[in-house]
Amino acid sequence: MVFERKMLTNGDPEDEEEEEEEDLVDPLENIRAKCAETEHCTHYKERLELCETRVNSKSQTTEECTEELFDFLHARDHCVAHKLFHNVK
Repeated sequence: MVFERKMLTNGDPEDEEEEEEEDLVDPLENIRAKCAETEHCTHYKERLELCETRVNSKSQTTEECTEELFDFLHARDHCVAHKLFHNVK
């Protein structure tokens, strides 16, 4: 058997170098925000908002805005897919 010797530190701040971590920014969030503002995506976003307004104005309805939501997310993610990996290092 081989025994390894481990050095223990007392936790002195002088012995340990503290490195400050930079706040990492997720490029996906920035690209999603930019893509949501494009002309193609704003059309679907407006349709989604109109549907939500219509559904919220009714007290009893079975209507949902699933189709409009999926259309908007699809358009936004299509835009993101073309831009995301160009920004990743």
